[in-house]
Amino acid sequence: MGEATVKRWLAGKGLTIDRLERLAGLCGMVLGDLVREAEEAPGVLAHELTLAQERALSSNIFLSFLFMTILNGIQPDETAADFSVPPREMEAALTRLERLALIDRLRSGRVRPLVDRNMVFRKLPLRNLFETHMKRVFFELDYGAPETIYTSEVVKLSVAGAAQLAELLERFRGEVQSLADRDAEKANKDRDWFGVLCVMRPLEMDPIRNAWWELS
Repeated sequence: MGEATVKRWLAGKGLTIDRLERLAGLCGMVLGDLVREAEEAPGVLAHELTLAQERALSSNIFLSFLFMTILNGIQPDETAADFSVPPREMEAALTRLERLALIDRLRSGRVRPLVDRNMVFRKLPLRNLFETHMKRVFFELDYGAPETIYTSEVVKLSVAGAAQLAELLERFRGEVQSLADRDAEKANKDRDWFGVLCVMRPLEMDPIRNAWWELS
């Protein structure tokens, strides 16, 4: 369609029921689904999980992973196909997430999160889950392997500079999410799962001091 036509549609001009149905069909939906989604739109999304929610998610690594995928716009049927999850088990996981008030299941079969995707895990249960599973993956990486892409930097910062760096890392997370959204629109096939970890921390200086004494 031409840009001028699309602008007219966005202004509410020239959009017939037939055209709306065809646009919905491009998203694998019908017009009735869109109407119901608009009617059942969630209110303000939560920006932080409760302690009970974190405890429940941390009880099962697949449950927490499934929630993260939904948070990032991946529908459960795609995750089920990637990991060969039987329908019964996927239904049980979705029911549990729904009871935890973490997701909302629409009549169309689609699932949407009730939590903002930019939330931060602040409580102990999910931090422990990361410690047990995710941290090990990154620390056991072969950083000499060609498929491992990483960068590292050493900088000297004030307290204010360190706070700005933390904000920079958070903005980077948002850019990664936007990249994944754009990529999903362009390439529905041949996508794989990637983990991204951004860390900043004060350096442990004793090994450097010891190395200096060894030279002398």
